[in-house]
Amino acid sequence: MRRPRSLAEVAAWSDSRRAFSFQLADFLDQFYLERRPEMLSEEPERLARRIEEGDIADAYLAATAVSLARLAGAHPPAWAWQESRKLRRHWFASPGRAVRATLLAESPAPFRERNLFVSENALSRA
Repeated sequence: MRRPRSLAEVAAWSDSRRAFSFQLADFLDQFYLERRPEMLSEEPERLARRIEEGDIADAYLAATAVSLARLAGAHPPAWAWQESRKLRRHWFASPGRAVRATLLAESPAPFRERNLFVSENALSRA
């Protein structure tokens, strides 16, 4: 089985929220092997109308692109800054109220800027 080699492929190959999670994890593995900024440049198709919580996936892809571009020492792609890739409401990676304070404090800036609150190691594959 082939891993996605771009965030655009992650979106194209995702037909459900669960598939999105698996495709993104596989992409992260591939990105950490290659660390090529070109893997982030092509704008992914929008998932907001295709899958459950697709608006969250769209914002997550943008935050991922910015985070990984910075890691690779490159400029984030322009598509990742589109207002339509930001959530209008807050989204927390964990539904529990007790963990929200931790996620508010830990969430990396590219995620916070898009109203996504995740753990500091959200893109870790260790």
